[in-house]
Amino acid sequence: QVRLVESGGGLVQAGGSLRLSCAVSGSIFSINAMGWYRQASGKQRELVAIIGTGGSTNYADSVKGRFTISRDNAKNMVYLQMNSLKPEDTAVYYCNARIISGVDCWGKGTPVTVSS
Repeated sequence: QVRLVESGGGLVQAGGSLRLSCAVSGSIFSINAMGWYRQASGKQRELVAIIGTGGSTNYADSVKGRFTISRDNAKNMVYLQMNSLKPEDTAVYYCNARIISGVDCWGKGTPVTVSS
């Protein structure tokens, strides 16, 4: 079992930056990839960024060039650096761990609000 705890969300003005953190604990050896997803009010949850065990990354087109996902294996942490934030980035951001078996584990989410 994997436990994920997000932090770092908050209120920021458009153009500003935030860094989200995800603390990972439990059966870390079983994790295949880590990612960040977001869900805006009234919308479906969507992929923001993902990072594989080898460090390969993939981003949603809407955040490319503005967001950076990274992981610190020594600290069991995953980060999402968000720059040049826009009001449309407002959402609850969730940390995700994809287990080798294909099961997804989720944190409880951290809200991000970008004011115009």
